[in-house]
Amino acid sequence: MKSLLTTFGIGLLLLTIAGPIRLAAQEPEHPKAQIRYSVKVLGSLGGTSCCLVIEINDRGWVDFTSNLSGDQNFHPVLWRNGQLIDLGTLGGPNASVGGMNDHGDVTVGGSDTGIPDPLGEDACSFGTHQTCLSYVWHQGKRTPVPTLGGNNNDVNAINNRGDVLAFAETPDADPTCVTPQVLGYEAFIWQPRTGEIRVLHPLAGDSVSVAFDINDRGQAVGYSGGCGSALGDFSTAYHAVMWQNGKPADLGNFGGNINIPLGINNRGDVVGILQLPVIGLVGHAFLWTKGHLTDLGTLPGDVTSWGNRINDDGVVAVQSCDANGNCRAAIWRDGVMTDLNTLIPANSQLFLEVANSINSRGEIVGYALDQETGATVPFLATPCDRQESDSDACAQPADDTSTSRQPRALSLPDSLRQQLRRQRGFGLGAVRAR
Repeated sequence: MKSLLTTFGIGLLLLTIAGPIRLAAQEPEHPKAQIRYSVKVLGSLGGTSCCLVIEINDRGWVDFTSNLSGDQNFHPVLWRNGQLIDLGTLGGPNASVGGMNDHGDVTVGGSDTGIPDPLGEDACSFGTHQTCLSYVWHQGKRTPVPTLGGNNNDVNAINNRGDVLAFAETPDADPTCVTPQVLGYEAFIWQPRTGEIRVLHPLAGDSVSVAFDINDRGQAVGYSGGCGSALGDFSTAYHAVMWQNGKPADLGNFGGNINIPLGINNRGDVVGILQLPVIGLVGHAFLWTKGHLTDLGTLPGDVTSWGNRINDDGVVAVQSCDANGNCRAAIWRDGVMTDLNTLIPANSQLFLEVANSINSRGEIVGYALDQETGATVPFLATPCDRQESDSDACAQPADDTSTSRQPRALSLPDSLRQQLRRQRGFGLGAVRAR
């Protein structure tokens, strides 16, 4: 993904759009005690970088993308009860995950097929210029996701009703596309049992739509905008949108031109990132609830933040980054954003950089720097009040200063950075061009 935040500035203009915008929430007078977490690494397929998209369902299963040995290619992975399952590709060297539901359906959101794209596009931004298609994995069986008449598609989520949230090229060229992209694309909901496809059209005046998450009520969120240079090129994400009964509604903005909803819970609360109206493409995590936008702000000293997912209790998985692209995993709960590194044992060798997803049990997944090996690893943080938590780790004091584990800008392999243009949850690539 092209960098959204290649330069930085500080400032905030509050606009009244789609309901009042509230200031970044401040610490309440009587804050609740913070939950502590045990944390563990989930493993890899042999490479030293991971994740970008990493999701957890309510059964505690985790899917993510892992580099293979040598860090040149990457495959989708399902972590289930401590075991890693390589979900594979559709014939080419690379594929990565989307989301999954509680029934074990995992969406693989874009896979090289080994077939050159007939228009020379690099629709899924892997750098291979191969036709890129998607599938749903369930117990070893793959079900292909349909297209909308073009050559490429991608998939981002599946809810517990089995509705698959995807987007795909149409057969028509879009004059707003940037080389090498030629064809336009739109989001859609596909029901594998019936074969029904419901296209999620963009707002009037826009040409493409991309959707990132869907809840069990069938509400979907994403953006409406221009075509860009690949499927889901976020530099053209002009309007934050929710589709309800197939109809798009603009959720508003903070005055900037790049607006990306990334997660929605079953209450209809939406999180993501909205650009601020300042010099440079700085954005803040937001919460949209019943027509009201709230700026969630950043951790102290940072300038930008992303709201990646929200659970049904209203807890948000966040990343907060400084002007140099150094990021920290965080959670936003009850009006307070907290560095997740201050809630894990002080003797952990991990520095948690991005919190991508959180389930109804409060378990959090994301990626971290292993300070001993230098690898980027997937982590699972489990609340210490849960039976599944590591009792020994929970007995260790939390690191309430986080001074022993300093943030740093991720230095990802080229093959993995290429995913950043097309992944929800994408992390660092959206913060800083490297």
